[in-house]
Amino acid sequence: MKNARRSFFKQSLAGALLLGLPSVGQAMPSGAIKPKAKKASNPFHLGMAGFTFVNFDLDTTLKTLERLEGHYLCIKDFHLPFDSTDEQIKAFHEKCAAHQVTGYAVGPIYMKSEAEVDRAFAYAKRVGVELIVGVPNYELLPYVDKKVKEYGYHYAIHLHGPDIATYPDATDVWEHTKELDPRIGMCLDIGHDLRNGCDPVEDLKKYHTRVFDIHIKDVTDSSKAGVGIEIGRGKIDFPSFVNMLREVNYTGMCSLEYEKGMKDPFLGIAESIGYFKAISDMEW
Repeated sequence: MKNARRSFFKQSLAGALLLGLPSVGQAMPSGAIKPKAKKASNPFHLGMAGFTFVNFDLDTTLKTLERLEGHYLCIKDFHLPFDSTDEQIKAFHEKCAAHQVTGYAVGPIYMKSEAEVDRAFAYAKRVGVELIVGVPNYELLPYVDKKVKEYGYHYAIHLHGPDIATYPDATDVWEHTKELDPRIGMCLDIGHDLRNGCDPVEDLKKYHTRVFDIHIKDVTDSSKAGVGIEIGRGKIDFPSFVNMLREVNYTGMCSLEYEKGMKDPFLGIAESIGYFKAISDMEW
C-alpha cells in the first residue's frame, strides 16, 4: 500500500507539470502522503545542471526549463563555448532572459593545468557569473586559491563518487579545501556522494559552510553499482535532505542533474522536478 501511494504521488507530480492538470494537492486521494504543514518559502532555489541537456541545443534546454518553471541554469561550454565572443555571450543571455532563465554559474569545468584555470576564471568573468563549478587536479589547488583571491569568486569543486579518483565524496573535498580561502568549497552531488558510501544529509550538515552548489539526483544504490533514477524512486531520503537544507539555512542552488535516459530525459526531468518541489513545500 505504501509503495502504491508513493507511485501515485510521483505520477501525479509529473502529470500535473506536463499536462497542466489540477495541482498535486487536489489530485491526491485521501490515503496519499500528506504534509504536516505548508511551508511559506525556502531559502534555497531550484535550478538545472547544464549537463542534463548534453544531447540538446540551447533552445530545447530553455524551452524545457520555461515549461517546467525553472529559472536557473548552470552553464556548460557545449551551450556557450569558452571562446565565445562578447556578442555571442550577450546573445546567450538575451535568449535565456526571453525564457525567464538566468545562468547562475559555469561548469563543471575540468582543469589540468594553470592555463586551464586561467581560462575558466576569465570565461566566468566574461559570462558575468561569480560561481565556478570546477574539477581541478589536486596539485592545482594552491593556484585556484590564488585566483579566487584575485577575482573574489566562489569556486565549487564537483565531487564524482567512485568513478573518478579525484574528489570522490564531500569529505575528500573538505579535507583538500579546509585550509584554503573560504570561498573554495564544493558542489555537493548527493547522488555521487551516496554512491561512495557516504550520507549526503550528514555531509551537508558537517560541511555546509563550504557547500556553494548542490546537484540533486537520485540513485538506485549506495555503491558504485548505483545509477541515476527519477528523484523519489531511489535510495536518497529527500524529506530528510530538505529538512537539513533548512536547518543549515542553505541559500544556494539545488540543481537537478538528471542522468537517466539522457537522449529522451523529459518525462524523468518533469517527474523529478515535481517531486522535489512537492517535498520542498512540505514540513516533514
